[in-house]
Amino acid sequence: MKNKYSNALLRGVISLALIAYVVYKFQDKLPEVGHRLATANLWLVGVAVLLFWLAMTINAFKWWTLLRAQKIYVPFLSMLNFTFVGFFFNNILPANIGGDVMRGYGLARHTEQTAGATASVILDRLIGLSAYMSVAAVSALVAVFVTGRQDLWPLAAAAVLALLALMMIGGFLISRRISKLVSRLLHATFLHRIAPIWDSLAQAFASYRFKYKTLFYAFLIGLTGIATTSMVNYVLVQSLGGGIPLLDIFLFTPLIALVLIIPISIGGVGLSQAAYPFFYGLVGVPGELALTLSLFILAVQIFCSLPGGVLWLLWRNKKYQD
Repeated sequence: MKNKYSNALLRGVISLALIAYVVYKFQDKLPEVGHRLATANLWLVGVAVLLFWLAMTINAFKWWTLLRAQKIYVPFLSMLNFTFVGFFFNNILPANIGGDVMRGYGLARHTEQTAGATASVILDRLIGLSAYMSVAAVSALVAVFVTGRQDLWPLAAAAVLALLALMMIGGFLISRRISKLVSRLLHATFLHRIAPIWDSLAQAFASYRFKYKTLFYAFLIGLTGIATTSMVNYVLVQSLGGGIPLLDIFLFTPLIALVLIIPISIGGVGLSQAAYPFFYGLVGVPGELALTLSLFILAVQIFCSLPGGVLWLLWRNKKYQD
């Protein structure tokens, strides 16, 4: 428990330090940032909000597709409910997995199949990250050769290595031989108490063995979600008067997402405000515009997560009534 609070405190300190750095760096441009935010086209902001909710719906559909491969049939609206609640907790909890835990909890309570729910959440996360890493790797390589920034090679390498690691983890989880080996090791050691949990999870993951078409469809759905998120950025830029080409947004959105995966801040606050000006500055976008976009994205994320908070309160009320 102490380590948990220490980790949260450290992330909070890093977020504050990054915010202080951004404020110092753009202190002369802050009035312009405020003016851009105050004069934004609210109709386009509304469109961006709808697109963000569409991206969340697409991600829920990806998860729903994976769940059906286990022959666990849940109404899509229920999956959307769990997705919104998970996104709400992703924004308020310091740990990046908080939302996944809540998604799994909601689904497990609904289906009474804890292992199947857990397996679907883990695989959904792996495929979603794989889609991001794939696009990020391609984007980083394009950025290196188009912008001539050789310092982005480490980012491209990190994306490729992360993609390979995710593929290995996925293969490990659905491999019959490896799952049996792990089971034997658990049963033969002091970890024998968790062996039944692993056996249940292994059986659930086995449902995806040879379901290559389903896994590929889920990957394509993940790419669609990334494209929709990129369009959120583009529409928000247009609400600020434009200034960033659509191609650049499709190039840098996955790279920024790759950086934000690094668990050093709370909800990406501070890290996002530092990443946007850096990446878009590579193609000559004014830093104040990129900073304004990062603040707008943060505001849209928080706003779009609010329905998840309401749904969670309904969960609690229903739980107490039961």
